[in-house]
Amino acid sequence: MFHKEGQNIILTTFMIVLALILIANYYIDILWLKWLVQIGSLVILILILQFFRNPRRNFIQNFDEILAPVDGKVVVIEEVEESEYFKGKRKQVSIFMSPINVHVTRYAASGIVTYSKYHPGKYLVAWHPKSSTENERTTVVIKTPKFGEILYRQIAGALARRIINYAEEGTNVQQGSDAGFIKFGSRVDLFLPLDAIITVKLNQKVVGAKTCIAVANDTSKDD
Repeated sequence: MFHKEGQNIILTTFMIVLALILIANYYIDILWLKWLVQIGSLVILILILQFFRNPRRNFIQNFDEILAPVDGKVVVIEEVEESEYFKGKRKQVSIFMSPINVHVTRYAASGIVTYSKYHPGKYLVAWHPKSSTENERTTVVIKTPKFGEILYRQIAGALARRIINYAEEGTNVQQGSDAGFIKFGSRVDLFLPLDAIITVKLNQKVVGAKTCIAVANDTSKDD
């Protein structure tokens, strides 16, 4: 299953690869060069297909848990000052996605979108400390039943050139459902309340809509 954001790229790549294979077959007489062109073209197609894959994830919605919004590796767990929306301290958990990871962004929790904004910017490598505030990015805030408002930020990396964000202010969203896509390498930052209990560790690999990132400290909380 492939993400809808990759349909045009996949179709275009398929047509180009098919043309290269046919051209190599009929017009290149040197055997090793013919095989090089044909195998190389197929490898490129396979890489594109892998990048835009959208595996189905079976999960049970849980208001007491924040699930990973993307596949990748945890690269930051720290208390920071979030200056765009909260203008106060929050726990930040950042997940880095390599080009071979699934790049679908999924809602980490169910709730109402209270803020959604796109920011143009630079294309620093995704693990750069300033990428969170200087790179192309989108910021989305969801008001949840147990955690109050949580914020996630899609951040473009050195290779990424387009961020897709489906979150619209005022809409109800469901944990684990499709929230967007980031093309070719990136990261996602989560900003959670200070009393949230983080359940992942640095360098841990996480799976979108499956791995629990944090649990509510007080399950009776209803902000």
